[in-house]
Order: sequence, then structure tokens, then C-alpha cells
Amino acid sequence: MLTAIIVAGGSSRRMGSDKLFIAIAGKPVIAHAIGAFEKANSVSAIIVVAREDRHRDLEKLVRDQNWKKIQSVVAGGEHRQDSVRAGLEHVSEDARYVAVHDAARPLVTAEQIERVYQACPEQGAATLADPITDTLKRADVDLVVSESVDRHQLFAMQTPQIFARELLIEAYETVTAKNILVTDEVSAVEYLGRKVVLVPNEDFNFKITYPRDFPLAEFVIQQRAIHLTVSCSNGT
Repeated sequence: MLTAIIVAGGSSRRMGSDKLFIAIAGKPVIAHAIGAFEKANSVSAIIVVAREDRHRDLEKLVRDQNWKKIQSVVAGGEHRQDSVRAGLEHVSEDARYVAVHDAARPLVTAEQIERVYQACPEQGAATLADPITDTLKRADVDLVVSESVDRHQLFAMQTPQIFARELLIEAYETVTAKNILVTDEVSAVEYLGRKVVLVPNEDFNFKITYPRDFPLAEFVIQQRAIHLTVSCSNGT
């Protein structure tokens, strides 16, 4: 049994408005993210963690989209890890695994979710990851290049990140007790000395961060729809 926690508690300071409710391809950003987990066969329940001032909007969205897997909409915390812990408190004890996903990643697909879920039992922890292909440089405080960084075996962490429920709970209890701030669940699990399986991703799954990301995300969604239509018409 897999429960998904969709983290939607950010302030969108870079954007100037709540990016999660800006429409791309006819639906709010967050609707695309939740919709992928609604379609994923492995997911039995979804918990959305969001700012309290957005709860009514989310509840309306759930009704409009006729989603069946939404278990609850709960208030987030000051930091991302606070929001995830709030979501964990609402995960049923029957859930063996927990997926955590950033609501600002609307391009996630049910297929990506299933790939990470299938990889999770090996170590009890797995995450979607993007292999680094750009040349990397480290800069000093004046933004002058100080050295090159070997990109071999370097990956950018994405979500979903999926874990055995008890492992994720223990990881967050540990970082909280030590007053450690983490930016994702992989980092929290690393503090326990546990291994995390990387699932390389070759499809788009970037986070909406800047205004320039919206037209690109919309283009990707439209192209996927065209490809699906063509495939269906060809009987494949």
C-alpha cells in the first residue's frame, strides 16, 4: 500500500503569486501533479499538504476533478520538512510505503511513479533523479569560477521520492532531534546511513520555479497529448 504526500506549502516568492494555481494546458499546476498520482495504480491514497488559505481552493479542485484517492488536505509548516512531517502524521499505519512529491513538478507521470515504486523495496528508499549533463563549475563569492566539478555519477534529485513508511518517520525524527534542516527526503534518510536507489529519468520532470518554466511545461504537456492521440489512432 502506497500513500502519496503532495507538498504544496511554498510561498512562491520568486514568482510573485501562487504558482501552483496558475493554469498550464487548461489546469492548475497542482492539478497536473495530483492527477498523475490519481492515475498511478500503486497509489492508494493521497495527502495534500498546503497553506491553510488554499484549502478551500483545493477542496473545490478535488470535487471538480472527481479525484477519488484524496484522503485529506492538511496545513503545512514553516519549512518543507515541517510540511512533510505534517503529512506523515495523517498517513495510515496500513501504508507500507510513502511517496513524497513536489506539487510544483506538474510533468510527473504515472509511469515515473511506478518506476520509483518498483525500485523502492531493494533498499526501502528510491528517488527519481536526473543525470547531470552540463559542465559544472564552482564559483567564489564574486561569481568568478574557482574550479571545475566532475559531473561523472552526479545526479539532480527529483520527486517522487519513495520510502518505507517507518524509515521515513525515523529519518525525520532524527533530523528534527538534531535540529538539521534538509531540503528533501533523501537528505533526511542519508543521516541514518541508509542507501537510496536512484532511478534515472530521461523524461521532463522539472520544477516550476521561474515564469519562463510555464510555456515550456505547457509545450511538453501538449506534445504528450498529441503523441498519445497518434498512438491511440494507430492502435499502439
